[in-house]
Amino acid sequence: MIFRFSLYGFLKNQRYFEPFMMLILLGSGNSFLTVGFLVGFRELCINAMNIPAGAIADLYGRKRCMLVSYVAYMVAFLIFAFSDSRLPTLFLAVFFFGIGEAFREGTHKSMIFTWLRLNNRMEEKTKVYGYTRSWSKIGSAVSIPIATAIAFHTSDLNKLFLAALVPYAIGFVALCTYPKELNGEPQGEVRIGRVFSHMWQTIRDSVRVASLRRLMLESMGFEGFFDVLKDYVQPIIKTMVLGIPLLLAFGDDQRGVLLIGAVYFCFHLGGAWSSRQAHVLSARCGGEAAASLAMWWCLAAVYLAMLPCLYFEIYYPVLGLFAVLFIMQSAWRPLIISRFDACSPESHGTSILSVESQSQTFAKMILAPLLGLVVDLMSRAGPAFGGKYWPLALVGLLISLAMAVTGRKAKA
Repeated sequence: MIFRFSLYGFLKNQRYFEPFMMLILLGSGNSFLTVGFLVGFRELCINAMNIPAGAIADLYGRKRCMLVSYVAYMVAFLIFAFSDSRLPTLFLAVFFFGIGEAFREGTHKSMIFTWLRLNNRMEEKTKVYGYTRSWSKIGSAVSIPIATAIAFHTSDLNKLFLAALVPYAIGFVALCTYPKELNGEPQGEVRIGRVFSHMWQTIRDSVRVASLRRLMLESMGFEGFFDVLKDYVQPIIKTMVLGIPLLLAFGDDQRGVLLIGAVYFCFHLGGAWSSRQAHVLSARCGGEAAASLAMWWCLAAVYLAMLPCLYFEIYYPVLGLFAVLFIMQSAWRPLIISRFDACSPESHGTSILSVESQSQTFAKMILAPLLGLVVDLMSRAGPAFGGKYWPLALVGLLISLAMAVTGRKAKA
């Protein structure tokens, strides 16, 4: 099953459009603020459906929810591929993408932990999840040269969505072969009252239980902000291209595509390595909680170093710092998922992880349009106020310091 879990992660991350998503949306004539609203709408859709999807998965079968997720993804890819770049069409595509995310997030992780419990291997949870997640990052790395080749040879980046349909169709078939015991404990016919009762118990525990409440805040601060921030790598790289005397035989757009592909390939390979080392970090620090606290302090140092670089528009070291962030996030994910599992009963495993995903999406729903607005305002303000991206590092620094200081007090 570990091979099949790893295959799922590898195929799921064949999202050839992802390294160029910001450019695709900006290329349609949208502003950073408009893109922020699209991202915010996606997160709103995920928020609206995440906890119900988790409850449905716990009550009526996790494999079924995974299959619904994949169908929604493929519908979204088709709409994006044939989109005329009008906002209503983009919002429709984002809506189906949100359904896919809501029914997937937390569900497959719960299936992995269920398999570990059935096979008495729970002491290996950080190691096994880190290993399977490393294959997700390897999948992302493999997708980069494929995506770059497609983007390089076409002026229509929307074709990247059509290419993603192939691995997702294979992944759908692979999910159909999962054994039924990984479904959890389905409870028969779907009843709205039962779903809402299950949801209420999960939300109540997430608020009342101090350990879960803290984990929700950490997830929002680390990954919620990181997921918004990482999209700004693409326009930063495109800005850098103009000053790099390489590949001058190609146009700026093609040079940007090649450089973005190379950078993301390195990011994901580094992420694959760090994901497999998460259990080593946990052992050296004395547990997942201590390792997470150490990472908050390291994260604050990275954002502090990034702040003057973005202010003075010195972008070369920023790429190195972004690489560090990608590596840290890949190690962070197995740690916090293991911490959530330790605080969650088996009967509510998917629902708790859905609440965690929802906490992230709530943070992104708020942060994406706000940060987009700030970047737009800084663009109009001109060089007198420094580069337009430095407020991103400032927000990251403040969040990291808040989590590090409060985490230290909580531990004490």
